[in-house]
Amino acid sequence: MEMRIVRVLAGLVVCLSAAGVCWGGERARVEESLDIGRVWSGHKVGFCLLTEGERQYVAYYDEQRRMTVAMRRLESDEWEYKRLDSKLGWDSHNYVTMAIDSEGYVHLSGNMHCVPLIYFRTTKPYEIGSFERVANMVGREEKRCTYPKFFEGAGGELIFTYRDGGSGNGNQIYNVYDVEKKQWRRLLDKPLTDGKGLMNAYIVGPIRGADGWFHICWVWRDTPNCYTNHDLSYARSKDMVHWETAAGKAVDLPMTVDTEGLIVDPVPVKGGVINGNTRIGFDSKGRVIISYHKFDEGGKTQVYNARFEAGRWRIRQASDWDYRWFFEGGGTIHFEIRVSGVVAEDGFLTQSYRHDKYGGGAWKLDDQSLMPIGEVGEKTAWPKELNKLESDFPGMTVRLAKDIGGGGERGVEYVIRWETLGVNRDRAWEKVPKPSMLRVYKVRR
Repeated sequence: MEMRIVRVLAGLVVCLSAAGVCWGGERARVEESLDIGRVWSGHKVGFCLLTEGERQYVAYYDEQRRMTVAMRRLESDEWEYKRLDSKLGWDSHNYVTMAIDSEGYVHLSGNMHCVPLIYFRTTKPYEIGSFERVANMVGREEKRCTYPKFFEGAGGELIFTYRDGGSGNGNQIYNVYDVEKKQWRRLLDKPLTDGKGLMNAYIVGPIRGADGWFHICWVWRDTPNCYTNHDLSYARSKDMVHWETAAGKAVDLPMTVDTEGLIVDPVPVKGGVINGNTRIGFDSKGRVIISYHKFDEGGKTQVYNARFEAGRWRIRQASDWDYRWFFEGGGTIHFEIRVSGVVAEDGFLTQSYRHDKYGGGAWKLDDQSLMPIGEVGEKTAWPKELNKLESDFPGMTVRLAKDIGGGGERGVEYVIRWETLGVNRDRAWEKVPKPSMLRVYKVRR
């Protein structure tokens, strides 16, 4: 396996800094890069980077599409590898994700799109060589799993969520881990959401705000056809068990499309809203802002921001585009528009976007009215040189995944980078490129 570490010389740092981005008054610059290994580049699928203390873990699919975990100590340029018993097909839903519990055991799940649960756990703390496949967590509602996610609960407990069922007919399930017993149990005795066999909720979050609340938003979807998304909704919880509306009214579980007080915007089917492009942000007072797009009165696709004010959701339009993005069909589709959540800056709000026709940028929004008051230019999270393609194969794009952990070194962040073709509605391309190099970059801000 080829290994290469690059330590940036002082003179070169200036050049990279000039190509970086302004972030908190400083320029982001690449300080180190380290090759991890060759990876599958035939289609887009998510990888995972997790830095925990002095160790760094990367979960990905190698050049033969085998699920693989690499681990190193931060002071070392040598990786340890573990290949797991799971192989990627032509499906961009099948990302891989990880977590580390309070005793140091590593948990991993992924490569799931309406298939039986795929879950691995180490038998020794921090040691990837001890990964073993675990057949089930709880033993029920684990036959058609999609969208795995680990996160930390209100008390620091490890929680795992996934969708049970298919697009248009699925429920959101939550499990909690007992570190002493090394066992999972249901966090909720009922699904969080239930489409009653007619639809399913595509949930964003939970995202924990500065107020301590867990916030989620979602759209309902009736069938595998993506134009059947509708009814943007929101709920919040202090403990992930008891839920309420934005007005503070408690709701019974499971939440359904008929549960009173949850709908932010009753966007109809074929109304221009889509799962995967709803976002949660916060204003300067920590109030939730839900961002999404839908068709305006003229049928054009516009971005909107919603905030709960004086007992109701107030919705403001951010964009003014002469463009209609109509999407339909199944499988993973290319997003012609991407929108970020709203971020509070010094005296105003910003919101970034990417548009196939209009390019990228960021709106400056008034903190009080949420109305656009100008643009602040395109904001990029990472130094621009990371976006420069190395492959000359037609259709290749750069993939970046940020660290979901943290190394603890002030001013330092890590990101992994690789190159792939785009999505193809989860169908095979006629020709595929050679495997690309997966690298981790140390970025100092």
